[in-house]
Amino acid sequence: MNRFPSQESIVNAVFKGIEEARKNFLFWTNDRLYLSHGPEKIITIHVAQAIAKIKSSPEIYIDATVSDILRCSLSDRNGFAKYMKRKGLHEGSFSITLDKRQKHKNDNDSISKAIISIKKVVRNVKNEYSFEIERICKMLDTSAEDNSTLDYGIFAFYSDLSATARKKLDERITLVIQSFDEIVKKFPNLKSNYKSTGVVTEENIGEWLIGMYIIERA
Repeated sequence: MNRFPSQESIVNAVFKGIEEARKNFLFWTNDRLYLSHGPEKIITIHVAQAIAKIKSSPEIYIDATVSDILRCSLSDRNGFAKYMKRKGLHEGSFSITLDKRQKHKNDNDSISKAIISIKKVVRNVKNEYSFEIERICKMLDTSAEDNSTLDYGIFAFYSDLSATARKKLDERITLVIQSFDEIVKKFPNLKSNYKSTGVVTEENIGEWLIGMYIIERA
């Protein structure tokens, strides 16, 4: 069984994947469009490809459902329905789920280790983003009895903004991250940290940023 890659290597791969998506989309469109105008899955596919290049890469699943992830992470594989009811979790999916790579003996022996939610355009505080952060928290806020194999969740996002925008990206993203912090505070067993490229300014065009909000057990 291969070792699961370090969180740092996964985070670096996500950054590389989003940056590659940005470069490719601008090349494909002859530098005419922002990545925020790109197709919905463009970032997810590039991130999955970047993670696949990691040495001893994990198993990668796109759009795995909440129930499947819980089934592959809780010690009681049949207890996912009770867990969802207890946490107020509804069926849905996450952009990317990373499982420990192993030789499978059956269709129900996967081991989920990390979940990644990817958003293509994040510029302002929105209920949609707050809901996603809370959903990641609920997936990770397990008890000792649940004995979950999930280690962390990542809310990865790309932001771009026209040069004519009056409210700059740095101010906007600061408010977004503050709203995320308030949600995580409601879960004493969890902690979070934020990493980004910092705002990159393109003269006479605008500015962009790649950000990653990481949630894990305290």
